[in-house]
Amino acid sequence: MRSKILSSLLALSPLMIFFILFIGTGVYFSLQAQVNAFYQVSASVIILPSIIIAMLLTRKPFQKKLNIFLEGARDNNIIIMCLIYLLAGAFSTVLQGIGGVSSVVNFALNLVPQQIILPTLFLMSAAISTAMGTSMGTIAAIGPIAVGIATSMGLPLPLTMGTIIGGAMFGDNLSMISDTSIAATQIHGCSVYEKFKNNLIIALPAMGVTLIVLTLLGFGLGSEFGLGLELGLSSPETPTSTALCPVAECKIMQCLPYLAVLCLALTGCNVFLVLIFGILLAAGIGLWTLPSYSLISLAKNIFDGYNSMSEILILSILMGGLGELMKTNGGFEIFNILLNALSRSKEKMSRRTAESAIASITSFSDICTANNTVAIILSGKATHSIAQQYKVPAARAATLVDIFSCTFQGILPYSAQVLMAGSLAGISPLAIVPNVYYCFLLGVAGIAAIVVQLPKVSFKTANAEIDNGYETNNYESTQ
Repeated sequence: MRSKILSSLLALSPLMIFFILFIGTGVYFSLQAQVNAFYQVSASVIILPSIIIAMLLTRKPFQKKLNIFLEGARDNNIIIMCLIYLLAGAFSTVLQGIGGVSSVVNFALNLVPQQIILPTLFLMSAAISTAMGTSMGTIAAIGPIAVGIATSMGLPLPLTMGTIIGGAMFGDNLSMISDTSIAATQIHGCSVYEKFKNNLIIALPAMGVTLIVLTLLGFGLGSEFGLGLELGLSSPETPTSTALCPVAECKIMQCLPYLAVLCLALTGCNVFLVLIFGILLAAGIGLWTLPSYSLISLAKNIFDGYNSMSEILILSILMGGLGELMKTNGGFEIFNILLNALSRSKEKMSRRTAESAIASITSFSDICTANNTVAIILSGKATHSIAQQYKVPAARAATLVDIFSCTFQGILPYSAQVLMAGSLAGISPLAIVPNVYYCFLLGVAGIAAIVVQLPKVSFKTANAEIDNGYETNNYESTQ
C-alpha cells in the first residue's frame, strides 16, 4: 500500500514542481524589485521542466510517450477552451477598435454609482453564467468591459477580475445546463433539479456575504479585505486614479455588440455562437459608422486579439498533455487507494466523515487537473461508491462534488478561468486569486454544510429518485 501511494505521488510530482516554479520565480523577482515580476518568466516556459520530468517518469518508448502527451493536448475540453480564448480575444480587440469598450464603460458609469459597481458586476456575471452554463464564456463576455470600467473608475484590476470570476463560478456551480451539474448528477444518480435545490441553499449565503463584502469595498469601508492588493502582484499599469476615462460621450451604436452578447448569453445560447455574432456585429457597426475603420483594421484587430491569448492558449495545451502523462503514470490511482482504505473502515465512518471524504477527493482531483468537470468525472467512481456505502443522498453527494470542484477551480492560479481573466486584464493570475471572495466563501459554506448537516436530505428520497429513472449514466459533455 505504501509503495502504491508513493508511486502515485511521484507521478503527480511534475505538477507540484510546476506550481513551485510558478510561485517561486515570481516571488524571487518581486524581492529583486523587478517590474512585472510574475511576467519575467512565462508560465508556458516554466511548465517545460515538468513535462520533461513527466516524460522521464513514463516507462514507455519515446514515441508512445509523445502520443500520450498529444492525446492530452488535443482533448476536446482543451480544444474548446482554446477556441474560446481566440474568440474572446478577437471580440475584445474588435470592440476596442470600434470604440465599443469606452462607450459601454461610459454608459455603465452613467447608470451605476461607483459604490455598487462591484456587486453589480458580480450579479451580472452570475446571471450570465447561470444562463449559459459556462464560466469561461461569461469571463470572455464580461471581462473586456470589466477591465474598462476598472480603468475608468480607478478600481484595482485584481479585485475587479476576482469579482467577475466569482460571479462566473456561481453560475457554473448552479446552472442546470453546466457541464459540472450534468456530470455530478449523472454520476451520482439524481435529477438536476434536486441537486439545484440542495446546492442553492448552500450557495446563497456565500453569495449574500460576497455582495456585502463587495459593497463595503465599494464604499471604501472594507479595504482590509483586499488581500493580496498590497503584495506587489498586480502589474504597474493597475490604475490608482479615480478619474474617469477621457471619452466624454456614450455612442449607443458602439454599445450594441456588447448588449447583444449579454442578451444572447442570458438566453443560454451557445458561447461560440454568442462570441461569433458579437464579433460580426461589432465589425459591421465599425465598417458602417467609422470612416477610418476598414477591413484591414478589422483583420488587424482580430489578429491582435489572437496574439493577446497566445500565452494562455499554449499553456492550456501543454497542461493538457502534462495531465495525460500523469494520469498514465498512475498519478490518480491515489483515489482508488483512498477508496479501498475507506471501505475497510466502513463501520467506523459516520456520514459526516463520508461527506468530508467526498469533498476532499473532489478538491484534490481539481487541484491536480485544474478542470472542475474532469475532476468530477475522474473522482466519480470513488465519490459515488462512498455515497452509496455510507448512505449519503444522491442530491447531497452531487451538490458537494460540484461545490468543491468549483471552489478550487476559481482559486487555482493555473486554472483556465483565472488565466483567462489575467490575460484580459494584463495582470498576474496570482494577484487575482486572493480577490475571488465568492469561491473562498463557497468553500466555507460547503464545509459548514457538512459540519451542521444542512440541508437535510433523506437517503430514501435519493433512492426514490433513482427508482424514478435518475440512474447513473455515462456522462457526455454538452458544452
